[in-house]
Amino acid sequence: MKSIKKWMALLLAVVMALSLTACGAAGDSSGDADPEAELDTSAELEVWVWDSDQQDGIQEICDLFTEETGISVKVNVVTWDNYWTLLEAGASGGDMADVFWMHVQEAEKYMSGDILLDLTPYIEADEDIDMSNYYEGAVDTFTYDGKYYGIPKDHDINVILYNKAIFDEYGFDYPDETWTWETFYEVASGITAASGGSVYGAAMNTTNDQDGWWNIVYAMGGTVISEDGTVSGLDSDATKTAMEFVGKLIDDAFAPQSMVSENGTNGLFTNDLAAMICQGNYTLAGFTEYDGSENYATAVLPYYDANGNGQCDDGERVTIYNSLAWSASASTAHPNEAAALVLWLSSYDMQVKQAELGVTLSGYVGADSAYADVISAKGIDASAVQVMNDTATLISYPHSRYTTTWQNYYREQLVNAWLDTSVMSDVLDNCAAYMNDILATE
Repeated sequence: MKSIKKWMALLLAVVMALSLTACGAAGDSSGDADPEAELDTSAELEVWVWDSDQQDGIQEICDLFTEETGISVKVNVVTWDNYWTLLEAGASGGDMADVFWMHVQEAEKYMSGDILLDLTPYIEADEDIDMSNYYEGAVDTFTYDGKYYGIPKDHDINVILYNKAIFDEYGFDYPDETWTWETFYEVASGITAASGGSVYGAAMNTTNDQDGWWNIVYAMGGTVISEDGTVSGLDSDATKTAMEFVGKLIDDAFAPQSMVSENGTNGLFTNDLAAMICQGNYTLAGFTEYDGSENYATAVLPYYDANGNGQCDDGERVTIYNSLAWSASASTAHPNEAAALVLWLSSYDMQVKQAELGVTLSGYVGADSAYADVISAKGIDASAVQVMNDTATLISYPHSRYTTTWQNYYREQLVNAWLDTSVMSDVLDNCAAYMNDILATE
């Protein structure tokens, strides 16, 4: 049964890629693109995003574009669960937004399928856009065959979100920059023990990879995928050592899988059942809406003291980062206007504006110094966000062409290891074998 399920998933991934390629070429209108053409001020552009918390800020930035050009822009939210279904339908000939977010998990399929507008001639014609000003890993993610199909909109980093009231109740010092991952274990397991299991020191799910166990794996020298994207790293010795440490946390500190499945890590935290969770910066503003949020604060992720010298050296504090990109449809009726909007949203001034509005950290390096202060003003001390951004080693989101296929598989399989940590190594071997089969087709 597992073998059938495995190859069905692989077949589905290949079929989807082929369907995108076929329909993309048919709908490609990028031949109408002309960076030197005068903009059609009567054009009306539709933008798709999936985060309602960012909608107002992005609409405000788009309104400034309208003031500058006369081109009308409407920002619509499509929930994550529907976003890719609708985008694929649009790529197959249905309605599709002119400008939209592109995610690292899906980028290569859409770029190789001729679904996205080639932004290269527009970037080359705009003296204010220099791709070296954006996070290099993010630029590479949205580049295909030497052409740019997206400009980094943002990047995110991870921090510890903790509840000061729980730390006070059980007599533990708050997390700070001196914490190693071993300190995290000692405190988290200590809170779990001190409470008699009524409160857990931390919570983490198998789906908390980018904002959870991936950070531990990479801090300890492991990998999820090789640097060239051809081989899984889940079965490497370093990755297994890191995941054995995660297993120790599962056994002694984390909320059990049954509670996580029922409540989610965020639910456990906001109901005072978990003292700490790892979170991406983009979630923090939402936590201000909960009762008791005056007790919430952030801390930098712990570091792994690889050389044992008792201090955090370069490369020992790690955060996985992801970037979304602004992309445009190759089949838009307004390629020049859509490209102009992408360039506007990606400009230094608008990237600064994005941070000042508290939308998220910028994709443009050095344009987001205001962001942490804006989130802090909303009620949660987010100063750790800027410290992480300035001092941690940022590692680009591990990905390949069929990321979602192998990622969904290991997330499901790792539940077995969350329930019984003694099988962690075997589960990782299984996941790596599946992943390598997928990667061999790319």
